[in-house]
Amino acid sequence: MDRKLSMYEAINEGLRQLLESDDRVVLLGEDIGRMGGAFWVTRGLQERFGADRVIDTPISEAGFLGMSVGMAIGGLRPIVELQLVDFGLVAMDPIVNHIAKLGYMSGGQIRLPIVIRAAIGGYYGDAAQHSQVLFSTFAHFPGLRVVVPSDPYDAKGLLLEAAQGDSPVLFLEHKMLYGVPFMAFGTQGSVPEERYTVPLGKAKVVREGKDGTVFAAGYSVHLALEAAEAVREEGVSLEVIDLRSLKPLDTEMILRSAGKTGKVLVVDEDYASYGLSGEIAARLAEDDATRASLKAYARVATPDIPIPFSEPLEQAILPNVERILDVVRSWT
Repeated sequence: MDRKLSMYEAINEGLRQLLESDDRVVLLGEDIGRMGGAFWVTRGLQERFGADRVIDTPISEAGFLGMSVGMAIGGLRPIVELQLVDFGLVAMDPIVNHIAKLGYMSGGQIRLPIVIRAAIGGYYGDAAQHSQVLFSTFAHFPGLRVVVPSDPYDAKGLLLEAAQGDSPVLFLEHKMLYGVPFMAFGTQGSVPEERYTVPLGKAKVVREGKDGTVFAAGYSVHLALEAAEAVREEGVSLEVIDLRSLKPLDTEMILRSAGKTGKVLVVDEDYASYGLSGEIAARLAEDDATRASLKAYARVATPDIPIPFSEPLEQAILPNVERILDVVRSWT
C-alpha cells in the first residue's frame, strides 16, 4: 500500500526503528522527550522507550555534544538533536575538535558512531541567528559527513544509513520540509514502513532535462523543480539534481549531468562565499573534459550578509524561483 508521510513523521519512524533494533542507540537533546522536539520529530519516543534512552538535556549544546563523545567511546550509538544548526556554533569544540577528529587522532582505535540531527533554513522570518543552513561550515572539516534530505523517503533512508555506520554524520533537516502544521510549505511522500537505506554520497536525478542542469539540496530542490516547470512551458528542458549528500559529494553525477547539458546553475541557500557553489565550480573546472565543454556556470546563493528578520528582506536575499528563472532565461 502506498503510504504517505510528512518528513517529520518519516524521521520519527526511522528513529523508532533504530531504538527498537539496537539497545545501544540513545537519543539526546533539548526538549526531545516530553515535548517531542521543537519540530515534533521525536514525539512519543520517550514515552515508548523511556527517559534513559530518549534523554532531555540541559540547554547546553557544548555539554550534551561532549556527553555524546563519552557515550560513543563507551560503546553507545548516540543520535543528538540540535534544535537549530545555528546553535551548533556554540559547540564547535566538541563537534570539530573531538567528534570529527578523534577517529583520526587515535589511528582508528576510537570509533564515534554519532549522528547529529539539526534543523536548518530560513523563509519564515526568524532572523540571523535562527535561519542559517551552514552546509559549508561543517562540510569544510575533515571527519564529518554532511547529509541534506529533501523528501520524506530519503530522510528515513539516509538516516538509517547514517546511523549504521561507525563515523560521525551531520544530518541537516530543512524546517520548511518537515510538514508540521505550524510551518508553511512542508512535504509528504511515499515512505515504506519496513526498514531501508539510501546510500550516502549518491545524488539523485529528480527531473530529467537537456538544456541545463540545476544542482540543489534540501528546500532548494523544490525551488528548482518549480522553476523547471515554469520554463518547460517556454520550451526549456531543465535537469534538476538533488545532491542529498554534500560530503561526500557525488562528483561523478555532477560531471555527467554537466557534460550532458553544458550549462550549470547551483542553487545554494548557504552564503555565497567559500561555499557549495564554489566547490561545485572547482570540481567542474578540475575535470578537463567538462572544463572544455561547459558553456555556462552560475549560482543563486545567499549574499554575504546576515539573514534579516523582516520577511520581505529575507525573501529578497534567499534563493527563490524568480532568481533561478532570471539565470535560466539568460541562457536562451
